[in-house]
Amino acid sequence: MHAQGQAPEPSNPRRMPATDDEIREKYLERAIRELNAFSRELQSCTQCPRGQLMPVLGSGHPQADIFLLKHAPRPAEVEEGVAFYGRTGNALMKSLKRLSIDPLAVYGTLCVKCPVPDPTLADPACVARLLEELAIVAPKIVVVMGEDALLVLNELEVPLGRTLDPKPGEVQPFTPSMDGLYVPNIDEALDDEPAKRAFWAAFRVLGHWWSDLPPY
Repeated sequence: MHAQGQAPEPSNPRRMPATDDEIREKYLERAIRELNAFSRELQSCTQCPRGQLMPVLGSGHPQADIFLLKHAPRPAEVEEGVAFYGRTGNALMKSLKRLSIDPLAVYGTLCVKCPVPDPTLADPACVARLLEELAIVAPKIVVVMGEDALLVLNELEVPLGRTLDPKPGEVQPFTPSMDGLYVPNIDEALDDEPAKRAFWAAFRVLGHWWSDLPPY
């Protein structure tokens, strides 16, 4: 019943449309849930001979614009179970700072997440799960570090994906919504000055790409 003189409420009240911020928040929550489920599935995987060691998981923003891809983990990454940990991560953070790129806009992961002595021992089906990780994050660019990582990515059947060429420092179209940038392997650039210069010459192109990215 309604009080006297009070207009009845509509039987089907309309909900106010969601704002852009609310929509982005919902997408972020979904990405977080999906990445958490993805991580749990990797941790329970028994296909690779990793013994008691845990897989090396990706890290960064679940909806990052920039998706960094390396082939296999270094010892520090295996020890912590996190991609781009240790010297590699420190070098990368310095590079991002020089390019004025927000680290919160970056997600980094590995093709081979299983800490096996030889990356070829990793289960191919497990490596192929990179496709699922890429779909969850849905970045605007994939930065592929080294020929081994490039080979893996090109062998995945990324929907509407094109083959990326090993052309350092050249932004290439990868999918209708995603670019690709090939750079040398950052791990090989840590202790070799010519390799370091080659990596930086290619990676600095990411700074130009970032500065040209339209604002939200």
